[in-house]
Amino acid sequence: MFDWLQNLADWLVYGVFGLEESSKLGIAVNFFFYDTIKILILLMLITTLMGLVNAYFPVERLRDFLQRKKLYGLENLLASFFGAITPFCSCSSVPLFIGFVQGGIPLGVTFSFLITSPLVNEIALAMFIGLFGIKFTVIYAVTGILLGTIGGMVLGRMGLEKYLSDWVQNLIKAKTEASEAYRAEQVPFKERLEAVIHEAWGIVKSIVIYVIIGIGIGAAMHGYVPENFFAQYLGSGQWWTVPFAVILAVPLYSNAAGIIPVIQVLVAKGVPIGTSIAFMMATIGLSIPEGTLLKKVMSTRLISIYFGVVTLFIIISGFIFNFIL
Repeated sequence: MFDWLQNLADWLVYGVFGLEESSKLGIAVNFFFYDTIKILILLMLITTLMGLVNAYFPVERLRDFLQRKKLYGLENLLASFFGAITPFCSCSSVPLFIGFVQGGIPLGVTFSFLITSPLVNEIALAMFIGLFGIKFTVIYAVTGILLGTIGGMVLGRMGLEKYLSDWVQNLIKAKTEASEAYRAEQVPFKERLEAVIHEAWGIVKSIVIYVIIGIGIGAAMHGYVPENFFAQYLGSGQWWTVPFAVILAVPLYSNAAGIIPVIQVLVAKGVPIGTSIAFMMATIGLSIPEGTLLKKVMSTRLISIYFGVVTLFIIISGFIFNFIL
């Protein structure tokens, strides 16, 4: 989908700037340009799409339905499944998360998507099959979806909506009022589209600094943190290596395609498979860059609760993997 963007980043960084492809600086700068542009494009497209959905369809009715009906976690499972079929990393999932919250989708359901989306996707599954076989792939995919489902259910029952940022609260209120006005006045599509694009662009401009800072941190880590460092400290197989692996991984940032080959190296060097997968889940599912992006839509307390719950579930998953594999 974004091959053209990767080619553009390669041409700009290695051709125009003249950086070496194998150098740490070259890798970091390439990663920065590619992910920054990709996330801004996604943010613009998804915000525009959600704006049109809100203008034409009564999203608040869906919200009320989900809040009123007892679906016993089915809505979280569906959100997790949707996350599994979308090819986004943790930072790329944030624009869609904003769109969900903006559209009035319950926060717990939205969290289910945010948790699963970076963990399970077609790239991760294809690489997993090639490197670890079908058995590990199925277990990993089911675990990722269940992690998102249960994590979203737990977070949804904690009443965390009050910890969304004032920016999001105002955005939701304005969007609801605008949607009702659009439907009442029967505004022509052209005028409606222009208004939606204008509003989407305003959202992009308001969050761009968070994107640049977050991806900048991730790019530095992506280019300069050596994989041998982790193999050295995670290979003992002691019980504490699973939580230690997750704690080490949270500051990092990578997508599935970037981290799975590293996981293969860790396993080959003697790191237990459960410890390695827990490290991978934390790397692609939680990161400082993601937290930086989420700071625009969540309070620090909500980010801490979200990271804490998901970290705990990933640690439990790592122990389970080590036990059954």
